[in-house]
Amino acid sequence: MKKILVIQNKRIGDVLISSVIANNIKKVFPQSEVTYFVYDYTTGVLEQNPNIDRVISVKEKELKKFPKLLQTIAKIKKEKYDIIFDPYSKFQSRMICLFSGAEYRIGLKRAHKELKLPFYTHPISFLDHRSKNCGKAIEDRINMIASVFDLKAPEYAPKIFLTEEETKYSKVHSLQKPIIMLGILGSTPQKSMPYDYMVEIIDFITAHYKATILFNYAPHQKEEALKVYEMCQNKDQINLDIYEDSIRGFIKLMNQCDLLVSNEGGSVHITKALKKPTFTIYSPYVNKEHWCSFEDGDQHDSIHLLEEKPNLFSSFTLEERRRIEQDPHSLYKQLTPEMIFEKLKPFLAHHLQKTHR
Repeated sequence: MKKILVIQNKRIGDVLISSVIANNIKKVFPQSEVTYFVYDYTTGVLEQNPNIDRVISVKEKELKKFPKLLQTIAKIKKEKYDIIFDPYSKFQSRMICLFSGAEYRIGLKRAHKELKLPFYTHPISFLDHRSKNCGKAIEDRINMIASVFDLKAPEYAPKIFLTEEETKYSKVHSLQKPIIMLGILGSTPQKSMPYDYMVEIIDFITAHYKATILFNYAPHQKEEALKVYEMCQNKDQINLDIYEDSIRGFIKLMNQCDLLVSNEGGSVHITKALKKPTFTIYSPYVNKEHWCSFEDGDQHDSIHLLEEKPNLFSSFTLEERRRIEQDPHSLYKQLTPEMIFEKLKPFLAHHLQKTHR
């Protein structure tokens, strides 16, 4: 039996996307034991996945401490894995690979400043461009397997697995339908559209649809979420009482909602895995080609500033580029609500029943 380790020390969306490695490597080695090594706050997207036999979690700040890294390297070496996948290729994961003793050490090649050491037995180049609608990040991870092993009929879509009990989540049963989840804040300021723009979107939805609006945000962003709420007009349609502060809780809640409108991030990937419609507002600083999984203009749609203004970056002077780096919201300001509504209005009309007020 092959012992396989997937190291994915990154955020929630990255971990969910990398679960396609487990779903596909089990096709190659059905009797294998697959372990995931991830940050503790991301484990919820892996729970109940039948292709993952074990999850090892670690605190992000702890792993960056050298004594903890050495301890981790020793533990993983002792496990005697046969195959290790390292899709993100951070310093810590490369060092784990180097000293693991695994026969197959498969990692995506990056330009590193450190010494060129044999971290991987099979360094895999990033694909130049995506060729499928799953998004380049997923395609790169499938390619890690297909470049080394005989993978037939790969599955590209990440999956969320719920227990029967989790599907019976009852907190929303008394709410006015449809229920729309709003990802009002991104995981970082660079991924969060201006508050007044988000408020315009919320006000449009509540003015045109008899719907219940729920807010999604990280627990530490509650104060900022309340600022957005206070700016909104139709507060009676926004329910702040129903909120989940854990990944698994959000999964259960989102499974009961009708659709998601959100800043790009992990919640979008979770919602797609639940097969719910999504409208994604991409940060101008995010490479959409990597993360725009399964967007077809129907079930999943999105907007990115560079699609609206394709020559924007090339038109900047050096001085303007420096100013933008210091003030990341200056670019977001150019992705106006008017631009967003051009695509958002038909998306909502397609998925929701219009209310004439």
